[in-house]
Amino acid sequence: MAKLLLVEDNDDEAQMTLVWLQDENYAVTWAGSGERALDYLAAETYDVILLDWDLPRKSGVELLRELREKGDNTPVIMLTAHDTAKDKEKGLDCGADDYLAKPFDLVELCARIRVQLRRSAGSKSNVLTLGGITLDSAQYRVKRDGKEVKLLPKEFALLEFFMRNPDKVFSAEAIMHRVWQSEEDGSTNAVRSCLKRLRQRLELGADDDFIETVAGVGYRCNTGN
Repeated sequence: MAKLLLVEDNDDEAQMTLVWLQDENYAVTWAGSGERALDYLAAETYDVILLDWDLPRKSGVELLRELREKGDNTPVIMLTAHDTAKDKEKGLDCGADDYLAKPFDLVELCARIRVQLRRSAGSKSNVLTLGGITLDSAQYRVKRDGKEVKLLPKEFALLEFFMRNPDKVFSAEAIMHRVWQSEEDGSTNAVRSCLKRLRQRLELGADDDFIETVAGVGYRCNTGN
């Protein structure tokens, strides 16, 4: 489970974001100030920091500069009402990895988080191997038992999601929010249709539980352990 640090001084915004992210199976720590964020960062390692610009006493930009000067390379997504091109340039120049203007869509925020998590995971390994299936995210290639499998972008993203989260059960709704980046083309029916096509392209037979349907719960990618 990815660990996130949310640095936001507005209680209402923080609670809304916190509840949403927890529902998406993230472990979230909330800091209401830059000073509290530094305390948490001194004691814990996080996968992504969600950082508000307008914090009391120590601004988000000041906190970000301090982190980068200390050599902390944790991915940072700036969350701010400062939405001009100049503001964005300043935030990115200070070391932010991404920048999302308020008010933002929580589905889009989750998509941005996934991008940062994929980049971090990719720095460790772009090649995933599971159950005779190999996925190379850098070269955008999938092979099963050495034979290349052609996948559409959404099918590839779905397979990568499953292979990066083996042996965990996800509902269709959770998969939709984690893989589909917009509500326009995302629905539980879209998830099920894409999953059906993916199984067909991978030639997974009825007895193959590589991607298993867990009745009444959701879907799971099995390692076979």
